[in-house]
Amino acid sequence: MDATATAAASATDAATPFSTLIRVASHEQHTEAETSTFMSDLLGGRLSVDAYARYTEQLWFVYRALEDGADSLAHDPVAGPFIQPELMRTAELERDLAHLRGADWRQGAEPLPATAAYAARVAECARDWPAGYVAHHYTRYLGDLSGGQIIRDKAERTWGFERKGDGVRFYVFEDISNPAAFKRSYRELLDQVNADDLEKQRIIDECKRAFDFNGAVFRELGGEFPLSA
Repeated sequence: MDATATAAASATDAATPFSTLIRVASHEQHTEAETSTFMSDLLGGRLSVDAYARYTEQLWFVYRALEDGADSLAHDPVAGPFIQPELMRTAELERDLAHLRGADWRQGAEPLPATAAYAARVAECARDWPAGYVAHHYTRYLGDLSGGQIIRDKAERTWGFERKGDGVRFYVFEDISNPAAFKRSYRELLDQVNADDLEKQRIIDECKRAFDFNGAVFRELGGEFPLSA
């Protein structure tokens, strides 16, 4: 679809909240990513804690890119409203990794090629395209507040982590007392995003791309941690 047709299609959806449009438009990519073989095996308790640690490590590279770019966007008219300290996850990821791999975990930390590409794209959007950064912000943080809680519960039960303790702190938003209300307010921010129809369509496209990046990371993790025949 060319830019003119895309803009026209977006205009016909003017009555639909943008948060609904972005969720519906990215549903296929979202489902494909979250039902990957690696994630299915991880949530099914069929993989080792080493696989969980490697996944956590990959998240650290992505969140570092997200949050390293946050300060420069705090006053941006498009991305600024989304920069909220209570969402920040890097410190929690680092605490989890220290628990999972020891104090010197950074020495062996290495991004998969898909993770490196994902983090580079996030950094590029943070630097050059705030609206694209919003797409990555949405796909990650709202996912953490929702489906991430399933991963936390499975990890606690499979590998014996203390409930909401070290090893799963990434999934614990201590400064958000009411996640459901927070997600509603976040969706309201999306509905009010400072972007025209064409830019909104570009955000939707970048959201799909973000889920594709996630899917690529899962495929490479699956290659590292295949189930025994």
